[in-house]
Amino acid sequence: MRTPVAVTLKSVVVPALVCLPGAAAFVATASPPAAAQEAVLESFRAQIGLKTVAAPRISPDGSMIAYSVTTADWANNRFDQEIWLVVGEDEPFQLTRTEPGSSMGHRWSPDGSRLGFVADRGDGAQVYLIPPVGGEAERLTSHEHGVGAFRFSPDGTRIAYSAIDPAPDDFEKREERYGNYAVEDADFRMTHLWVADVQEGAEPRRLTRGDGFTVGSFEWSPNGREIAFDHMPTPLVNSFPHSDISVVDVATGAVRTLTAAPGPEAGPMWSPDGAHILYSTPAGANPFYGNTELAVIPIDGGEARIVTAEFDENPSPVAWTDEGVFFVAFQRTARYLFLLDPESGAVTLQADSPEMIASVDLSSDGTVMSFQGEERTTVSEVFRASRTAGTARAPQRLTDMTAQLADWGDLGSREVIQWESEDGAEIEGVLMKPPGYDPDRTYPLMVLIHGGPTSTSSPQLISGYVYPAIEWLRKGAVVMMPNYRGSSGYGADFRALNVRNLGVGDAWDVLSGVEALVDRGIADPDRVSAMGWSQGGYISAFLTTFSDRFRAISVGAGISNWMTYYVNTDIHSFTREYLEATPWDDPEIYARTSPMTYIKQASTPTLIQHGEFDARVPTPNAYELYQGLQDVGVDTRLIIYKGFGHGITKPRERLAAMWHNWEWFARHIWGESVEMPITEGGMGR
Repeated sequence: MRTPVAVTLKSVVVPALVCLPGAAAFVATASPPAAAQEAVLESFRAQIGLKTVAAPRISPDGSMIAYSVTTADWANNRFDQEIWLVVGEDEPFQLTRTEPGSSMGHRWSPDGSRLGFVADRGDGAQVYLIPPVGGEAERLTSHEHGVGAFRFSPDGTRIAYSAIDPAPDDFEKREERYGNYAVEDADFRMTHLWVADVQEGAEPRRLTRGDGFTVGSFEWSPNGREIAFDHMPTPLVNSFPHSDISVVDVATGAVRTLTAAPGPEAGPMWSPDGAHILYSTPAGANPFYGNTELAVIPIDGGEARIVTAEFDENPSPVAWTDEGVFFVAFQRTARYLFLLDPESGAVTLQADSPEMIASVDLSSDGTVMSFQGEERTTVSEVFRASRTAGTARAPQRLTDMTAQLADWGDLGSREVIQWESEDGAEIEGVLMKPPGYDPDRTYPLMVLIHGGPTSTSSPQLISGYVYPAIEWLRKGAVVMMPNYRGSSGYGADFRALNVRNLGVGDAWDVLSGVEALVDRGIADPDRVSAMGWSQGGYISAFLTTFSDRFRAISVGAGISNWMTYYVNTDIHSFTREYLEATPWDDPEIYARTSPMTYIKQASTPTLIQHGEFDARVPTPNAYELYQGLQDVGVDTRLIIYKGFGHGITKPRERLAAMWHNWEWFARHIWGESVEMPITEGGMGR
């Protein structure tokens, strides 16, 4: 049993850490039978291929709910999305079929007679209309470069939609003469608003134009005369801190600015009487880790008023009715529905079932709601609930997506645990225990670290992304998912705890969680591993160079050097906000929080996974960590997933990434030698 390494990094000065020598790694000698590995592979395929529901939208009269179902198309290596419908108490049925491709972005017409959606059926993404009774969809738009989002006008006679401008003529001429190149932060196209009558053959009319801004989300006014929209100076992600809200007159195209305060202002939502607009704003706080507030401003201009000052989390607005503003928000590991009185700022809980509510939609009169959510023993399902003013009845489940797991057997249990970190901060996390858990024995511990950092791990039945948590449970491990400092659900002060403390404070939280489980007799101290993607990958990289506590680590799309990251990423402001400096202003804080600073003391076998075209965390981070680990003699492997950005978005490559993690930890935690099955009908079958 190894002695835990003390975590005492509190000084801004880069400390000279001393790590205790790691214990000898397991020698991989056992080789599981080929049939057993094929069964594991099929389990991975089943997990990736689970059909999932999302975006339930209730008809204006509350009688029907349309929602999307995503499926894995293994033959064409893609995830497809189609729209399903449930009418009253009837069984759900599939409403749309777009082959190849997806139907998405569904919206009800105001009278509920048709459902609009966006699909690419050979002529770019266009808006289609379909009656809820079924039948052939009718194409509404024929925009040359495709449509983004759309919204029906309140009377249902028109739609507004967003579309990306075509490339300027000189782009084409430039390429013909000088070939293909791009000027950083300059070669982009703006998105603008258009309006079209809801009738076949109607010519669309452009509402906004120019190079001064690009349009994001938008919403019609209740009287149908104006559209409020948020916009940024450019489509580059670095522009989002400068987003504002404006209003366009639909008849004339005249645009007037409504908000232009420092910091991002987005998501306009009209009051029922059309006199005010609600929007999200950091209200002077840091947009990355401060609370997002809801503000209200008169439509004719004037002083904006913060209406969620007493609510210490990030509210996501759903609807503004005569009762008030409905919103969903995390409360620790759960996510609930709330009602806000925009006059008094009072917030009341409206629904806490299901435990993890992902999205909500309301009928026109607010008496019926649709939910997407899940419990600890289910996958995500669609629910309906009736309500009267101030109260909601227990939701009725309309789908049975969990039936896909009927023959999966016992998947173990999920519980929320707490522990105290190095500096006394209270940390919470989710502990997944295997089937037949025995409190009198210890188990290998797999620490799965979420990204963000402002994300949250919840006690979901199925989770893990490219990390095969279900199979590790079946194999007899426990899985811990820490909500380290910076996570959502615990208030603004908690999210700010890793400001100028990235990596360092996160390591305190993860390592103290490991020791808590060791002390409680749950975790085997000699078989502990860690992994994560994005920010979780960064924390994993920090742990692999900073500590010898882990038997093996996997770094997914992780940052290894903040200087390298800062000059390569597409979102430079993230680093400036969290470290409160540029590398040129304060090189010391960049060094202190960078995994590469501690590379010479690294000893943990480390798998590195990265997308080839990742703009958020570019591949130099992966290559730098890989070369550093090689130079100091640490067992390491780098896998680049070709053609992908920050996420692995196709089923075959996601299957490969999951297998790569299975293989790595089988060798280093269980001492097994496993090989990827590459046979006819194997990985990509």
